Amino acid sequence: MQTSHGILGIVRRELRRLVSRPLYLCCMVVAPLVCCLFFTTLMYNGLPSDMPVGVVDDDNTATTRDILRNMDAFKQVGVTENYPSVSEARRAMQEGKIYAFYYIPKGTTEDVIANRKPKVSFYTNNSLLIAGSLIYRDLRTMSVLANASVILQTLQAEGMDDQTAMAFLQPIVIDTHALSNPWLNYSVYLNNTILPGILMILIFMVTVFSIGSELKDGTSKEWMAMADQNILNALIGKLLPHTLIFFIVASAYDVYLYGVLSFPCHSGIGPLMLAALLMVLASQAFGVLVISLLPTLRLALSTCSLWGVVSFSISGFTFPVMAMHPALQMLSNLFPLRHYFLIYVNHTLNGYPMVYAWRSYLALLLFILAPLFFLKRLRTVMLNYDYIP
Repeated sequence: MQTSHGILGIVRRELRRLVSRPLYLCCMVVAPLVCCLFFTTLMYNGLPSDMPVGVVDDDNTATTRDILRNMDAFKQVGVTENYPSVSEARRAMQEGKIYAFYYIPKGTTEDVIANRKPKVSFYTNNSLLIAGSLIYRDLRTMSVLANASVILQTLQAEGMDDQTAMAFLQPIVIDTHALSNPWLNYSVYLNNTILPGILMILIFMVTVFSIGSELKDGTSKEWMAMADQNILNALIGKLLPHTLIFFIVASAYDVYLYGVLSFPCHSGIGPLMLAALLMVLASQAFGVLVISLLPTLRLALSTCSLWGVVSFSISGFTFPVMAMHPALQMLSNLFPLRHYFLIYVNHTLNGYPMVYAWRSYLALLLFILAPLFFLKRLRTVMLNYDYIP
């Protein structure tokens, strides 16, 4: 029975629907907060440390043992076991016990003394991208340093002083300054995009489910009657409680990341909140657009989940969009996460002025306006569509 009409009446009706189904509470509050705690805890130290690495030291001299001790001193590398042969080390890597192993063949020290350019080898498991890349970097660095140490000792033995020998080994000294994230903290790079991306997927699906369930439950005509057949008022009344809840969750993300964890933020609180609000509204608008074009709950949910998952790969935070195929570069503009990522990088992380970020804000605004062209179709669906499971 209809007790009230208009937007406020629809808001009260939607609030009753939200509290009547635990699924809404789980998807709108519990899941985003659990994901936030999980990912920030997982990458609390920024980078994984002491990842297990094996060694095969067939030479077993003081020189090679010194190399292995220096390798173990690297933050990401933890030497766990010395294997008697390459085959056993390879088997351990295939079984997942170690991420890599370092092989020093017999006679390495003698070749070094005789200046015969010995070869050492290291094998990494790059099927695990982050672990393999980090360990490869450290093992390669260790090999270069070991080579430089041997050359330095040789030059000193020939009577060259330390300053001249270092100038010979490293004629150009590299002074590295990492901008915006000088700690090279992976949590700063990843969580500022992963967490909003997860929230976007949840907003997509909750928006589609809340509208599609009206069709599935046969209550769409009642919903439209409360809005006096005005689809815009119906959507505003239904989605307003969702907007408020999701905006509070997005703001909680910002408070936790930039306030508690002290992630770099150079844009100020105003642009940060504006970006969060536009992200929520653009995600809801995308959900409305999908359910308008695909008025079947199953198909609409599948489309939103697929679009949300692909957005992680095409937004540019894992692989640069500029290096993608031109067709994919154009396609990336159809994903709201891409534009939120650009706002974060240009405005929040680097602190650039608005002139470098206004296009991304405009793109999110266009996402918000896009469903307006399909409201007539959605109204027809709500009034005349017979749900097909």
